[in-house]
Amino acid sequence: MYHLFEKFGIELEYMIVNKDLRVFPITDKIIESANGTVENEIRRGELSWSNELVLHVIEIKTGSPVNSLNGLAQKFHESVKDINRIADKFGGVLVGGPMHPFMDPYNEMYLWPHGYNSIYESFNRIFSCKGHGWSNLQSMHINLPFANDEEFGRLHAAIRFLLPLIPALSAGSPIVDGKVSGFMDTRMEVYRTNSSLIPSITGEVIPEPVYSISEYHEKILQKIYDDLAKYDKDSVLQHEWVNARGAIARFERNTIEIRVIDAQETPFADIAIAAVIAGVLKQLAFQKFCSYESQKQFETPLLKEIFLNVIKNGEKAIIDNPCYLHCLGIKQDFCSAAQVWSQLIDTIILENSTSIAPFYSALEIFKKQGTLASRILKAVGNEPDGEKILSVYRSLSDCLDQGKLFTG
Repeated sequence: MYHLFEKFGIELEYMIVNKDLRVFPITDKIIESANGTVENEIRRGELSWSNELVLHVIEIKTGSPVNSLNGLAQKFHESVKDINRIADKFGGVLVGGPMHPFMDPYNEMYLWPHGYNSIYESFNRIFSCKGHGWSNLQSMHINLPFANDEEFGRLHAAIRFLLPLIPALSAGSPIVDGKVSGFMDTRMEVYRTNSSLIPSITGEVIPEPVYSISEYHEKILQKIYDDLAKYDKDSVLQHEWVNARGAIARFERNTIEIRVIDAQETPFADIAIAAVIAGVLKQLAFQKFCSYESQKQFETPLLKEIFLNVIKNGEKAIIDNPCYLHCLGIKQDFCSAAQVWSQLIDTIILENSTSIAPFYSALEIFKKQGTLASRILKAVGNEPDGEKILSVYRSLSDCLDQGKLFTG
């Protein structure tokens, strides 16, 4: 059991495509080639590879909690290279970013047919996983630990408060179905409605204002289980991981898992974002910006309003709630989300430059060129055609393989 910010857990999801950049469902073949048998999860050095619901997505994650994020990007990149080496034998390659720009999820989705298949079949039977909100949304998850009830409350308050702003740093999904969607973070737009049959599963994406473990079980998890029961007669899905809020409590490992972060073009960018988010959350949890009580005063509708603004407009979203800004140490009464993150990044650098210093180059690109979504839109131009979009996403695949940042 670990105290606040003593350890970190990172999960990165990647889509497998063929040489024509079409969805390529061969995760099981890659795992079998690496392991000798098909398993749900295999250990590869300090990291693990696993399946994620569908047969065209592979997840790379920390095999055990790590003490520091420094050096982690290189380990993830080594796994990316390893997977690409294996995938190449079948004519496949990984592509970075959170959404495939041309995927037809109604005809190109194949569930993982092994191991946990009964769980995935249950999801598919209840919700139908043939949609972008289930099969075309690669993300990074950050797991942060808590050691007791008091630490849980402080961490949940900090994450809930910061959550609406996170996509302004990480948005990378402006194109879907071969066209510009109108959202900088289309992944979160489709994610928030993918469980609409049972609304309590996702809630408002922003978690409810609960700050004790018992209250979380009572007001969030039990509500989900009760609502799910008539669709899940065999209780296959009656577990805490069915909760699909933007951050969920994982009591089986005493962490809170943040899920609103779009996967980036290279692990270096992902881990840079993780370092900044963790740095800001630490300041909030230890009441450096504002008090614990101040963070708890923000109601879900207000936070949801900021969130919806941010997933649509990305870093260009205007944050005009003075109380919210002041609780982040921002003196202005209104400013863009980009300005908020720029100031927060500077604050974290001053507080702990050693933890952020390795990621300066990625953070400078964010400050100068914006989110991955903005860089993609600039690269495809005002009236993108299929060939131009394809060219840009080939570049994203190259960036992932080579460990380079995408600058358009």
